[in-house]
Amino acid sequence: MKHRRITPIMFLLPGCIILGAFIFYPMIQAIWLSFTNYNMVQQNPDFVGVANYKELFADALFWKVLGQTLLYLIIAVPALVFLPIFLAILVNQQLKGITFFRSIYYLPVVTSMVVVGIAWKWMYADQGVLNYLLETVGLINEPIHWLTSTSTSLFAVMAVTVWKGLGYYMVIYLAGLQAIPSNLYEAAEIDGASKWRQIIHITIPLLMPSIMIVTIMSSISAMKVFEEIYVMTQGGPLNSSMTLVYYIYNEAFESLEMGFASAAGVILFIVTLMFSIVNIAFMNKREQAMKG
Repeated sequence: MKHRRITPIMFLLPGCIILGAFIFYPMIQAIWLSFTNYNMVQQNPDFVGVANYKELFADALFWKVLGQTLLYLIIAVPALVFLPIFLAILVNQQLKGITFFRSIYYLPVVTSMVVVGIAWKWMYADQGVLNYLLETVGLINEPIHWLTSTSTSLFAVMAVTVWKGLGYYMVIYLAGLQAIPSNLYEAAEIDGASKWRQIIHITIPLLMPSIMIVTIMSSISAMKVFEEIYVMTQGGPLNSSMTLVYYIYNEAFESLEMGFASAAGVILFIVTLMFSIVNIAFMNKREQAMKG
């Protein structure tokens, strides 16, 4: 009996140690630093209470960046939730060479974000491929300044985030699709249901657990987007493409204001947690309604 109690603890212990060392301890340390004035040069942080939070909430740039982060969430997440469903349906066909297409669609996921960012930066250039194609088909008369205009820079970066994430979420949906019994589709075809109706009434309801996972994962990813902004725009022009994580990075490693940056990090954690709870509650309610 004693061995039975110890065995599961021994299996859990390495994971708990790793989580404690790399997740929980840094998180507690960040919360503590958010109540201090610490610039990484001085030895000991000075406790200042909620002064960092007061300064943060009085900062107009913080509210602008928070709004842009939420806009990123509102636009990028629905695209990352619904587009991979149709991509997964497309590659779920029993066709010759379909494995090749699955690999091609997944290739952006395993490609370094630095490489992806540089490649898209070239494509977005004034004389880049994208403007050339749009001019060739007659959609524009002069180049669009994708990354150097305050009205397009954030959306241009969003497109890269969506493009890179499609293959990853496609695999999650593909696993869910292959778990759906084929006799459901056969019965629907006998009843005369079109392919679109089969997707609406069979595929999507049975994919709800996968949709919930993708929604939560893509929401968290959208809230902490950093690499593509760092490589492509560095938050510019005029902070128009800056998100909350990049704002935290600037305050922590450019301005060396670790206490202030930690306060912004705590706010990011709270907002992300709230969105995750809302997503889980909404998806569970919807799934129960469908079952009922």
